[in-house]
Amino acid sequence: MLTHLDDQNNPSMVDVSGKSVTYRTATAQSIVVLPTEVLQHLVNGELQSKKGSVFQTAIIAGIMAAKKTGDLIPLCHPLGMDNCKVTIKLSANNEVVIECTASISAKTGIEMEALVGASIAALTVYDMCKAMSHDIVIKETKLIAKTGGKRDFKRA
Repeated sequence: MLTHLDDQNNPSMVDVSGKSVTYRTATAQSIVVLPTEVLQHLVNGELQSKKGSVFQTAIIAGIMAAKKTGDLIPLCHPLGMDNCKVTIKLSANNEVVIECTASISAKTGIEMEALVGASIAALTVYDMCKAMSHDIVIKETKLIAKTGGKRDFKRA
């Protein structure tokens, strides 16, 4: 059964009023593949573009987006996160790996906030680098782990 449908199959917010408050965390990841003409601008682990520091700006954008998840995704509960952290690093095969970890003590989970944060950080990398090349691929966004609620999850 889909949790966002009522008895008449109409969209509905999940009623969490009967749930207990628990500590919940979620980590999501987005991977961005940059072409050589963009990677050549990498200096000391940071990309500089005409718009400024790419990774630093993407981190701020990811946190801001995670905070607005309830406004962006129609049936998400608006949540006041306890914490949100976005990290960006370059992998061994020159892919930009973005991770967003969010946490909260609440009646509902925080994985959508982590997924939105990672996604918007990836889109910000694209936006800031597109003047150097449009051959940028946002390869994947996925949940890495979550704790709290009915069940924990950890991607193998």
